[in-house]
Amino acid sequence: MTVTGRRRALLVEHDAYTRPALVGEALERRGYDVVRRLVVPEDRFHDPGVDHEFPDPREWDLVVPMGAPWSADDHATIGSWLVPELEMLRRAHAEGVPVLGICFGGQALSVALGGGVTRAPGWEIGWTDVATSDETLVPHGPWFQFHKDAMVLPPGALEVACNAHCSQAWAMRRTLAVQFHPEVTLDVLDLWLDNGGAAVVESQGLNLEQLRTSTLVAEDGARRRTATLVDAFLDRIATA
Repeated sequence: MTVTGRRRALLVEHDAYTRPALVGEALERRGYDVVRRLVVPEDRFHDPGVDHEFPDPREWDLVVPMGAPWSADDHATIGSWLVPELEMLRRAHAEGVPVLGICFGGQALSVALGGGVTRAPGWEIGWTDVATSDETLVPHGPWFQFHKDAMVLPPGALEVACNAHCSQAWAMRRTLAVQFHPEVTLDVLDLWLDNGGAAVVESQGLNLEQLRTSTLVAEDGARRRTATLVDAFLDRIATA
């Protein structure tokens, strides 16, 4: 971990269409150098079983595994790098390196720490509120959702937020996992829509332009809520 100078946050971007966006802004405001690490390059998006060597998490002050279009238990598709990532996350948690998992990243943490991932009742897409036991850590929302899998909490984890669809956040020691996407802006959403997301949205009977408009309107509020989430994580969870 960093001894002198600015702290470093490792953002694990599983695919080429992930961006740190609002989460990156919040971390940089808190004095972190955000280092982005891509796992599956753009030309392998439809064949994501690449080989990837993950770093020792102890070299970082914070690890943030981001979202992905795959499932965190899909060994047939991403097994070549899924197991090494789970091992990295397990080691980070054991060694006290703060970890903030987002969507797929939260599901991967659940799997790594003895919980799991399961199929949700269906797709959850768009801006939703969540029931939270700690508004100062996870505001009730709205938060952006784009997933069909759900986290199964690891033994000893404290559920912080949920909705009728699934668990939305849990915390344990210096680890926080969230199901929603606190990073999302319209630019991020458009990347997803242009690379397979639009077909998913339309298959669920949702209107693309309404989703884009609601995301643009929600952006300022989302920025404030994400800042609250990141600040509380750094001040309370990461120092536990």
